Amino acid sequence: MSPLEKAQAEYSTFIDQFKSTIISTVNAQGVPNASYTPCIIDETKNIYIFVSGLSTHTKNLYENSLVSVLFIEDEAHAKQIFARRRLTFDCEAKLLDRDTEKWIKIVDGFQARFGEIIEMLRSLPDFRIFQLTPKSGRFVLGFGAAYAVEGEQLNQLTQVTG
Repeated sequence: MSPLEKAQAEYSTFIDQFKSTIISTVNAQGVPNASYTPCIIDETKNIYIFVSGLSTHTKNLYENSLVSVLFIEDEAHAKQIFARRRLTFDCEAKLLDRDTEKWIKIVDGFQARFGEIIEMLRSLPDFRIFQLTPKSGRFVLGFGAAYAVEGEQLNQLTQVTG
C-alpha cells in the first residue's frame, strides 16, 4: 500500500474517534477566539455544534460565519509532540432554526451520543445548533505527511509538497 493509500485509509476513519472539536472563530473586529465544543458529524462531513448563546464563540459566529475546526490526536498517544496527527477544516457556519425538523433530528443525535445532559440543554432558550460545512481541509499524519483534503465530498487527499 502506498503512503497516499495509507493516508486515505486513515483519513476515512480519523474523525470517528472524536466527541468534540477545537474551534477558532473571529469577531467583527478581527479578534480571534479558540475554544472547543462537543459535536456530531453527519455522513457528508457537516459538523454540528450545540452551543450557548452566551459564549464568545457563538457571538463570533453571528458576526462572522467563517470558522476553523481542529481534530487532534491526544498528546498522551502521540509518538512525537511536534507531529501530532490532526485534521483541520475551514468551514462556514449556519444557524439552524430552533424546533424545525432538522433541528430536532440533530438534537436527538446529540442526545443519543451524549445522554441526559442534552435533555436539559435543549430546554435552555440560549442554546443554539450551528451546522459547520467544511469547504477545505488539511490532514497531517506527521513530518512530511501533510495532505490537502479535496473533492466535492472532501474525500480525496493530495500530498502537500514544497
